[in-house]
Amino acid sequence: MNFLLVNDDGINSPGLHALAKAASEKGRVFVCAPDRQQSAKSHAITLGKEVAVKEERVPFADKAWSAGGTPADCTRLGFQLCREEGVEIDMVLSGINMGANLGKDTIYSGTVGAAMEAAMTGIHAMAVSVDSHEASHFDGACAIAMSAVNRVMTELPAAIVLSINTPDIPERELKGVRVTGLGPRFYEDRFVKTAEGYYKVEGEAIDPSAYDPLTVDVGAVNEGYAAVTPLSFDLTAAAGFDMIKDWSFRI
Repeated sequence: MNFLLVNDDGINSPGLHALAKAASEKGRVFVCAPDRQQSAKSHAITLGKEVAVKEERVPFADKAWSAGGTPADCTRLGFQLCREEGVEIDMVLSGINMGANLGKDTIYSGTVGAAMEAAMTGIHAMAVSVDSHEASHFDGACAIAMSAVNRVMTELPAAIVLSINTPDIPERELKGVRVTGLGPRFYEDRFVKTAEGYYKVEGEAIDPSAYDPLTVDVGAVNEGYAAVTPLSFDLTAAAGFDMIKDWSFRI
């Protein structure tokens, strides 16, 4: 199996390197990751500008490149660069992100955006995150992701991306794995005017103990569980069809 690893924290992220090591035990690993921090880029791609690409060395990777673009750019570039090497990618692994991607935070996530780019092109993908910007415990997240590889490939359509989030604790301390939905908004933040007259986002996460640990990703991770959530790029609100079907639209 050929894996393409991407992320939004940059090619030197320890989370990416941990995932490369784990994936190398199941197949060949190729990496295309940003050359700098690209968090909160969502599903953005670079238009109208050149994107620099440089060959790199990443432990346990057959081939690696850094790119001066977004996480979704890296997915697209990774596919192309691998094809130029005669390699077709079977699965994209995005992460391991330094920081959780929970609740509506997933909308902004470059980690999730890179995985969604793969799904949109018909390639299976998983997004993997650990709940700390100073994360050091990647073993649990790696184990869960690797245990799911074969079933994702054979039992899920490529349009469904698994988002895996774990607390930043050793694998042996995880209480288990819960399949959860996305929580409500995860942050209370706002733009604050600085002394120089600019505006900067400031705020804090909502107390996660307010969320149900049985059904909501934020609550599960807060209680010491790994949360696995199926995501899709189809934004259609099916419930809305019945709500608007009798409306009279003027043209």
